[in-house]
Amino acid sequence: MKWVMVRDAGRERAGLVVDGGIHLLEAELRVLDLLGDDGERLARAGERARSNPAAVVSYADADLAPPVRPLQIRDTLLFLQHLRNARPGVEIEDEWRQIPAFYFGNTASVVGPRDPVEIFPGSEWFDFELEVAAIIGREGSNVHPDDGDAHIAGFTIFNDWSARDLQRLEGVLGIGQAKGKDGANTLGPMFVTKDELEPYRSGNSFSLGARAFVNDELVGEGRLDQMDWSFGEVVSFASRGTRVLPGDAIGSGTVPTCCLAEHFALSLGQSLVAGEAEDLADDAGAGFRGWLQPGDVVRLDVEMLGSTVQEVRPSVPVHRLKSGF
Repeated sequence: MKWVMVRDAGRERAGLVVDGGIHLLEAELRVLDLLGDDGERLARAGERARSNPAAVVSYADADLAPPVRPLQIRDTLLFLQHLRNARPGVEIEDEWRQIPAFYFGNTASVVGPRDPVEIFPGSEWFDFELEVAAIIGREGSNVHPDDGDAHIAGFTIFNDWSARDLQRLEGVLGIGQAKGKDGANTLGPMFVTKDELEPYRSGNSFSLGARAFVNDELVGEGRLDQMDWSFGEVVSFASRGTRVLPGDAIGSGTVPTCCLAEHFALSLGQSLVAGEAEDLADDAGAGFRGWLQPGDVVRLDVEMLGSTVQEVRPSVPVHRLKSGF
């Protein structure tokens, strides 16, 4: 099943995608409300949406909200090639192979798949990241790695928008991601249940293609089965000593080549990571298209999961700190 959330008369309501239409459920129901068990609630709602929808609207014309507003976002780095590309010539530390690293994202900044996104205040190196998010369907704690996949209800495209200059500055502090990642996280367009993707299962993930475009220019492409860690392993690690809850989102990390930062680093032959290059040039190397600018349109395509299409908007003015920053 493929579920969406539609903005309708000031509310967001769940709908099932059927061919080119959306079969809406009752106005008070969200996709999040259909999670929490072994999938029976989703299945019953899907049958009701097909046979007796509250209304039917066009998918192409619908005002789509995020399919799920997560209770928690954990963004990981499951594709180690993304790290290699962002740090050319730097050997990957063993720790990256010991644990599936993640940080916590900002749930207040989640936006829909067609919503415009403002450049983060103070940034001149604005970027996107094509990822896929697994959505937790069933609560779990101290989950075994072999059982982690059973707690996943489905998947959606995740765009982890990034201010690379702010991110690099904050990296010096060594306390994690902050304003470089804080301003926008896109989820959508659809929440696709796991059973829909099972025929494509391959390696640690699925044999599905992903492509990123800026103004219809292909920037990067890859496949989900390039992942070095599986989502099930991340669910296990994330639940260690705590709980994962229905509606939690776990990002895959960037599909290799599907962000601007990798191309910038490769064009210069320098790492983007703070502390690994004394003076990183502001001027791009040969072949780099440049960072995102107001008016650019970013489109992310993933087979079976659909497309997000978003315009980049100018930043709001910065209120300076006493330091001048």
